[in-house]
Amino acid sequence: MLLIAGLGNPGISYCNTRHSIGFKIIDWLARERNAAGWRSKCKALVSNTELEGQKIILAKPQTYMNNSGKSVACLLHWHRLSDRDLVVVCDDIDLPLGRLRIRGKGGDGGHRGLKSIIDLVGSKDFIRLRVGVGRPLEPDFEIADWVLSRFSSEEEPVVEQIVEKAAQAIKTIAAEGLEKAMNRYN
Repeated sequence: MLLIAGLGNPGISYCNTRHSIGFKIIDWLARERNAAGWRSKCKALVSNTELEGQKIILAKPQTYMNNSGKSVACLLHWHRLSDRDLVVVCDDIDLPLGRLRIRGKGGDGGHRGLKSIIDLVGSKDFIRLRVGVGRPLEPDFEIADWVLSRFSSEEEPVVEQIVEKAAQAIKTIAAEGLEKAMNRYN
């Protein structure tokens, strides 16, 4: 069984922001897999489905980005899963829009959602799928404002492509393993 946690911020005001691209990818997978209805558990919206013959828990923590670890740690404990059963999907400003990076372990890279998960799960040994949202072109643009901004109409086609590509990468992780996914999508 895998827990796939897409990171984002809850609420309509954060819908379709760069920081909530993890939610968008989880929603795409849920629609594509005809996942069962969403329910609340461990301060997250969760839905169960099957992916490439494996049971999957799709999760969207509702704790706000910087406290994502509370929800993710609770879900791992509730389902008796280890850190190696976790896939975290999040935004990355250091990757250009439309790029993916998959890793089997590592640090937080300055991402507060990942830092929260590392701190509360007590491990860096979980899969992370980072989705490039780019950096602002203006050097003095506040990063917090940038990640909480919506994608422009010019960026939307790229966003739709990368959401589907990220979902395909998750399916590859489930079916063929981390190494194959890294070789195919990094």
